[in-house]
Amino acid sequence: MKRDYYEVLEVAKNADERTIKKAYRRLAMAFHPDRNPGPEAEEKFKEASEAYEVLSDAKKRSIYDRAGFEGLRSQGFSGFSGAGVEDIFSSFGDIFGDLFGFGQRRRGAAQQRGADLRYDMEIDFNEAVFGCEKEEQLEQLVACERCEGKGAEPGSKPLRCGTCAGRGQVVHGQGMFLVSTTCPHCHGQGVKQSDPCKSCRGDGRTRAERTLKVSIPAGFDDGMSLRYAGRGEPGGQGGPAGDLYVAVRVRPHPTLKRDGDDVVAELDVDMVQAALGTELSVEGLQGPEKVSIPAGTQPDAVVSLKKRGVPRLRGGGRGSLHVVCRVRVPRELSRKQRKLLQEFAAAGG
Repeated sequence: MKRDYYEVLEVAKNADERTIKKAYRRLAMAFHPDRNPGPEAEEKFKEASEAYEVLSDAKKRSIYDRAGFEGLRSQGFSGFSGAGVEDIFSSFGDIFGDLFGFGQRRRGAAQQRGADLRYDMEIDFNEAVFGCEKEEQLEQLVACERCEGKGAEPGSKPLRCGTCAGRGQVVHGQGMFLVSTTCPHCHGQGVKQSDPCKSCRGDGRTRAERTLKVSIPAGFDDGMSLRYAGRGEPGGQGGPAGDLYVAVRVRPHPTLKRDGDDVVAELDVDMVQAALGTELSVEGLQGPEKVSIPAGTQPDAVVSLKKRGVPRLRGGGRGSLHVVCRVRVPRELSRKQRKLLQEFAAAGG
């Protein structure tokens, strides 16, 4: 018959998350199989772990408080009665990771995740604005096809490391404490290959060229990056690969500047056009755009064209095209132009 979970962890029914975690750590340390071998301690370890699994989860705890074990069972929770100790280690790795290194001992022999990689690429201004598809050739470490990344010849069986008894870690006593360090013979793997793979020489990885299809979404900006899960370096001993991050640099546009989802263009307007008003053409993202210059336009005035800017990365339309009017004053005047301007000034212009 199962004991009440609160009783197992020796906490009150209104105990907070921190108290529950602290109680479980204490019991896990007391009954941890690496410190206290034997079936009785292992069962108490599983019992405490099951209690923690429920009481540390707000949803499971709520069901347990309302309907007890039967309520949990009706939701598909069967507890840890049939689970192995290794399964518990994987579930609560953050708890065991700092219990004098005991969690690391068990996990040291497990597969190791590969390193993340970064790849830098350049694209044109308009490719970032409207999106594009690219294919890049990358040379990187990949899992060895012959041994499937395990580092051993197909059909061979690894030998358990005799130094650490397959745990990947060795424990040394220092006064009242036990200190766990990586096994110097198997380098934390817990096993040694009896027949290393002939293709990768036991490393589990080889260097090869791979094609990466990069999809740049519309609205991408300079300095942003894309993450490709599982496209980084393969892990050791057949472990999962890391991620690949593609850092994108956008080449500047010859005439346009980007400001978030907006685009800024400069347009030369002579003083007569600025005074009388006119319609001019300016280079936009998709070709020439007509701009109405109102009469009396002042230097550096801005005329905005809505929905002519950059598509918003997360959807919802486009930014604007802001046209900055650079009013030009002629450096040289003809005799007639000078006379007309003098008449304009005399008229109180």
